[in-house]
Amino acid sequence: MNPLFERDLHLSRREFFGRGSTGIGVAALAALMAEQGALAAPPSGKLALPGLAGVPHFAPKAKRVVVLWQGGAPSHVDLFQHQPNLEKYRMQQLPESIRSKGRLSTMTAGQKNYPVLPPIKPFKQYGKSGMWLSEMLPHIGSVADDICLVNSMHTEAVNHAPGVTLFMTGSQVPGRPSMGAWATYGLGCATSELPAFCVMTSMDTGKTCGQLFYDYYWGSGFLPSRYQGVRFRGEGDPVLYLADPAGMPRSLRRGQLDDIAALNHRRLQDFGDPEIETRITQYEMAYKMQTSVPDLLDISKEPKSVLEMYGPDVERKGSFARNCLLARRLLERGVRFIQLMHAGWDQHGNLDTQLALQCKDTDQPSAALVKDLKARGMLEDTIVLWGGEFGRTTFVQGDITKPNGHGRDHLGSCYSMWAAGGGFKGGTVYGKPDEFCYNVADDGVHVHDMQATIMNQLGIDHTRLTFRYQGRDFRLTDVHGNVVKGLIS
Repeated sequence: MNPLFERDLHLSRREFFGRGSTGIGVAALAALMAEQGALAAPPSGKLALPGLAGVPHFAPKAKRVVVLWQGGAPSHVDLFQHQPNLEKYRMQQLPESIRSKGRLSTMTAGQKNYPVLPPIKPFKQYGKSGMWLSEMLPHIGSVADDICLVNSMHTEAVNHAPGVTLFMTGSQVPGRPSMGAWATYGLGCATSELPAFCVMTSMDTGKTCGQLFYDYYWGSGFLPSRYQGVRFRGEGDPVLYLADPAGMPRSLRRGQLDDIAALNHRRLQDFGDPEIETRITQYEMAYKMQTSVPDLLDISKEPKSVLEMYGPDVERKGSFARNCLLARRLLERGVRFIQLMHAGWDQHGNLDTQLALQCKDTDQPSAALVKDLKARGMLEDTIVLWGGEFGRTTFVQGDITKPNGHGRDHLGSCYSMWAAGGGFKGGTVYGKPDEFCYNVADDGVHVHDMQATIMNQLGIDHTRLTFRYQGRDFRLTDVHGNVVKGLIS
């Protein structure tokens, strides 16, 4: 076979259009990018990562978002939804008329008995608003007047990965852009020293939860990869591949990057591939992060009072408490969107012991972040969102007579989340569950509704921030979602 013809057979589609007809492929690609807004002129202002022209669509109430993700699904029955009448149903069968409305996982779908288990600890009222919360959340209770508690969340998902994926990307199937990617795509970012979208992960101190955090939870999907989240690790190098090779002086590294950038710019002119532009900017970002990241991670100059506010675990690298403090430092430096992913809430068989420990790990630092932002005048334009992929069943799973042999299964038909700052109504409880905390009784808030509301607070009309991919205009909320006016001021 002719070697030149064989080479052409192995050309990728991108290479074919890049070389074909003296730039016809580039013109077609440019037209598509213009239609998607990727080539639109940046808005006025000095953004290190420009957003789209015309975005925000209206005056925003919030500039930044930090998601305190509680992986494994916190029990709303035990923590947030105060229903004193549950006690009178203790160990009685949950009515089938109630249970039949909620989808169950395979772990309890075949159970023959569904005895009601009331909250394992008492509830208390907190703040001037008198918000009812579990006594296991005293620190979150101390910011009750700043949080908007949503007791009517619901989702179709009933397993962990699809549930997290649905909330973070708008689809239970991996591959869509995450909320942070959409936000930074539309709005851009003010810092050139750090990524616009940052992620940190942590695990409960007992390491009881086997749930994994997949990188598509903070991926960019079909958006340019510059919008994906950058993960900061708690051990070893905080960001992989950031350090210079051993023995390479700084001046030589700078010269190497300049030469690589020149080659990439030439390639970009030939092919117009936005991923080449991403490669150029990410090389420069990595170079700057060699200086900015060590300064970010050095908490030794934080006042003693601030460290104490976050709790003793703030001294441990990789802990949820330390990540909460680092989140505040990232927000101060101009980062647009942050996800703190914390595992440990999947209490199928260790509810009596692990739930209190998990609250101890997360309660104080969650509240501290709210207080810290408020003290610095940042809470009013920063959204702090706390919650997981779904809730837990009112009925008990396993053997109630065994302290470490029972818990609660997954439940998506009704659960709780809370938000603070960014225009969310503090001291407010929104939505009502039924008397068994099993189904939404009034003012339901679907996952897509919460996504739409967060975008709204950022000044984004969720129906208008779209990206054309494979012949269709995609958006975070798919074809669903409504802004919940009752959550916002």
